[in-house]
Amino acid sequence: MNLTFTSKCFTTETIQLAETKEMIVRGGRDKFHLLPKAFAGIKQIGVIGWGSQGPAQAQNLRDSLEGTGIKVKIGLRPGSSSMAKAREAEFTEESGTLGEMFSVIRESDMVILLISDAAQVENYKEVFANLKPGATLGLSHGFLLGHLISVGETFPKNINVIGVCPKGMGPSVRRLYVQGKKVNGAGINSSFAVEQDIDGKATDQALGWAVAVGAPYIFKTDLDHEYRSDIFGERGILLGAVHGIVETLYRRYVMEKGMTEEQAFIASVENITGPINRIISHDGILAVYNHLDSTGKKTFESIYSHAYGPAFEILLEIYEEVASGNEIRSVVMAGRRFARFPMGKIDGTRMWQVGEKVRASRTGADPAIDPFTAGLYCATMMAQIDLLIEKGHCLSEVCNESVIEAVDSLNPYMHYKGVAHMVDNCSTTARLGTRKWGPRFDYNLSQQALVDFDLGKPADAKRIAAFTSHKIHAALATCATLRPAVDIAVIS
Repeated sequence: MNLTFTSKCFTTETIQLAETKEMIVRGGRDKFHLLPKAFAGIKQIGVIGWGSQGPAQAQNLRDSLEGTGIKVKIGLRPGSSSMAKAREAEFTEESGTLGEMFSVIRESDMVILLISDAAQVENYKEVFANLKPGATLGLSHGFLLGHLISVGETFPKNINVIGVCPKGMGPSVRRLYVQGKKVNGAGINSSFAVEQDIDGKATDQALGWAVAVGAPYIFKTDLDHEYRSDIFGERGILLGAVHGIVETLYRRYVMEKGMTEEQAFIASVENITGPINRIISHDGILAVYNHLDSTGKKTFESIYSHAYGPAFEILLEIYEEVASGNEIRSVVMAGRRFARFPMGKIDGTRMWQVGEKVRASRTGADPAIDPFTAGLYCATMMAQIDLLIEKGHCLSEVCNESVIEAVDSLNPYMHYKGVAHMVDNCSTTARLGTRKWGPRFDYNLSQQALVDFDLGKPADAKRIAAFTSHKIHAALATCATLRPAVDIAVIS
């Protein structure tokens, strides 16, 4: 994957991530004056869809482009229940900023397609047919490319095709942008990709889009790598794996360790979303281990050693299912079943009811780090990191898809209101993946990692040495200098 690029509008810089170098662009409100140049020739940007990313990106684009003469217009299906929500956000038919989906596509110079992945597969031929020749098609996920590859089709040859992929759920993209109105550089990191460039403008259009939605740090990927890392990551540590981990831990602490339900929730969920999350966000994964005393380190090392392999096993299966197209087909088929079988709740069990009581009784102080919880969580996170590196993903993508998105965008939502509040604020594809793969992590870790730990099998010294000396720690230290200027303040 070629990570170099040139821009006529934005200053590029090279950063050192472990032993590799990558080119990036720094975003921020001080770059907004460059947006008219980046979007030269674009009079209207059509944002199609109002799901997880649609509201955030449309409002951020509108706010960033205020006064430029570039219109941001929402396109939705006639009769869509989202019409009312778009009007509440002050996109209206009267102002010419809200209209029917295909009409908006026909009249827009740039079309950002943010309908669900399954809907993109169902509608892409009609979308392509309605695009202006020479227009730019923008995607925030490579899912459609993955589908086209699987069926032997391609994008129309007379359009630019770009991707801007925020490394966080839509509500985080909007929330940090709003917080950043007073702090330059607050936002969600983003990758960008150029799949087709017919006029030499695609790179700057993509960078302009990323800057306009508030990305403080923008790095290059391609849509093929993006969809594999994204679909994989949300089924892994970002959503599916963390759900499976906390279910495993809570059950163990109550049933086998004699904790009260409240203590078990604190030792599992609250530990991960509280102190472990905050330490990783600011100081990296290794800092979690270094915070422990000698006894805690031994516990961490033992469960880390036993959990890494079972976690890697499931993660490898997920990656292969994504890369082969099987997971994409699974999402499309699930979309066709929704009319009969809508997705059910994932927070109705006793564990999450206890969580409501725990959150209501918080004092503001973090609990002490539980070394067992920390070792199990960090082992799964590191297994995901190693797998993405093995599969050739750039370190920016590895850091964001395995660590930064988890701690700076997603986990804060689980900390605020539970697992469903985190998962179900995400895309339909992510929600499906969590429900499908979370139980697999729960089972595999319970049947293998916990059994080996309880049998007293020794820690793997080589595996721990690989963890403490891993290059990801240096890469995350560099990324920490590019992190959002403020921590996200989650609101309902």
